[in-house]
Amino acid sequence: MTEPSVRQPAVLVVGAGPTGLAAAHLLGSRGVPVLLVERNATTSNDAKAISLDDESLRTLQSADGLDEAVYPILVPGTGTRYFGVGGRPLVHARGTGDQRFGHPFKNPFAQPDLERVLREQLRRLPSVDVRFGTRLTGLVTQHPDHVGVSLRTGGEDGPVEELDVSYVLGCDGGRSTVRDLLSIPMQGRSFPDEVWLVVDTLHDTHDQRFGMHHGAPDRPVVIVPGRGGRCRYEFRLKPGECEAGSPPAFTLVRQLLQPYREITPEQVERAVAYSFHALLAERLRDGRCFLLGDAAHMMPPFAGQGLNSGVRDAANLCWKIDEVLAGRAGDALLDTYDTERRPHARAVIDLSVRLGRIVMTTSRPRALLRDALVRAAMLTPPGRRYLTEMRYRPDTRVTSGAVVRGDGPGRELVGTMLPQPRVLHGAHHRLTRLDDLLGPGWSLLGIDVTDTDWTAVARTGLPDATPVDVSLDDRAPRERAGRVGIADADGRLDALFTGLTGSFVLVRPDRLVAAVFRPAQAAHVGAELRRFAARPLTATVSPQAATAATDPQVQHDSPGVHR
Repeated sequence: MTEPSVRQPAVLVVGAGPTGLAAAHLLGSRGVPVLLVERNATTSNDAKAISLDDESLRTLQSADGLDEAVYPILVPGTGTRYFGVGGRPLVHARGTGDQRFGHPFKNPFAQPDLERVLREQLRRLPSVDVRFGTRLTGLVTQHPDHVGVSLRTGGEDGPVEELDVSYVLGCDGGRSTVRDLLSIPMQGRSFPDEVWLVVDTLHDTHDQRFGMHHGAPDRPVVIVPGRGGRCRYEFRLKPGECEAGSPPAFTLVRQLLQPYREITPEQVERAVAYSFHALLAERLRDGRCFLLGDAAHMMPPFAGQGLNSGVRDAANLCWKIDEVLAGRAGDALLDTYDTERRPHARAVIDLSVRLGRIVMTTSRPRALLRDALVRAAMLTPPGRRYLTEMRYRPDTRVTSGAVVRGDGPGRELVGTMLPQPRVLHGAHHRLTRLDDLLGPGWSLLGIDVTDTDWTAVARTGLPDATPVDVSLDDRAPRERAGRVGIADADGRLDALFTGLTGSFVLVRPDRLVAAVFRPAQAAHVGAELRRFAARPLTATVSPQAATAATDPQVQHDSPGVHR
């Protein structure tokens, strides 16, 4: 199926799974011409991934408020509850519980529903062309300024089209054609002897908003309730019960579900036996081609991060491609995709393997030791926080790439995701999410800084950014010409920026904190970021905006300083 064509695409996205659809949205919402191709005739009917986290929802929010279209298919979740030997509760891991990034922590969904919504919402973006039943057959040539690609529509006798694009994004899954054509090997290991049976059921009575991991060593089980009576069950299989990739017998499905519910064949939406992999591509970039999602990394399901890692890939890369295509940055910025994403992907893969060995062990002595250690940890405040807030998850901090490290106040924020509290803004003190004021590009937050401070950072080589005045200590938002004014609404903004009065916080389009600095350090930060510039970057703030003493109302969708 070919939907209405747009102008010559700048980016070819291969694969219309969640990662490819997210990438198309992120690029298309910035006006980048995109061609999205998918070899299948429609989106998938297989319920593979089942959990969308708060970071992924925030990324969708950045694509013209796409999160609002997705919320109706989610169960706003409260994390995961773990049970030990004998079914005894161990811990409920629910994160910090404060919606740090502006969204619920962990949210069950059905992948076919997500793909359907993301595809439908692409109709809003005139710069995105979607073609199903179309597959990539060749990367003809990589040139300094473009990639020649070959596409075939329909079957083996279908027409072949050759075209030139600026970049290719391989979002085409674990059996990636893009990765194969680039001859990029996967490194790591597979687990063919650990076979799991996934059963997606209908008309289920589970109504919990959390997943349940039952760590019984004789039969580890995962249960994740969904919307409208859907529920997923995952069972660790024993040798001889079913081979990975083989269709399971209904008698086996009924036997395994018997402790939890009665089941008929009509109530089984999907049942498949699978084994998992822990693999990472040798490189995520090859010239003008990039790997994202399962094409770049595959991991066990126990951390619930497979799909979410793919969305992180798209969030990290797409704004960089937009910056380069618009002439605001050079090719060196694209190199930071591998630099920034590889360490975290590796760490999440390792965590997923460890969780499987610990939480889903089939060794009774190991399971008893696990339960004893968890119960002991829960008796201490630090141990309780470590487990309930999932502090064992990998640090997502970016330590090298498009960030500028410092040794002053706020250095712990650099390379981390900026939290998204609700804030007050405007003369009427409207309550809104922080990201909705920051806009799609860079943003520069001045923490109780003066007009003189804004003047000092103007024309220091910082990226063009939406300028934001942050007022702390329960004061009202301060509006100035060309600058957005915000203030604390619930204590979270004040807590975030305590100790940073007189400082600036530079935030990238993907909401990662690029630098925290005093006005006198602005030139140094600008010089560091010019390593990624295609040409000298213009002023962050115009002198008029920096020194204005008037106080007009800045609109909710203020774009900040025009590039």
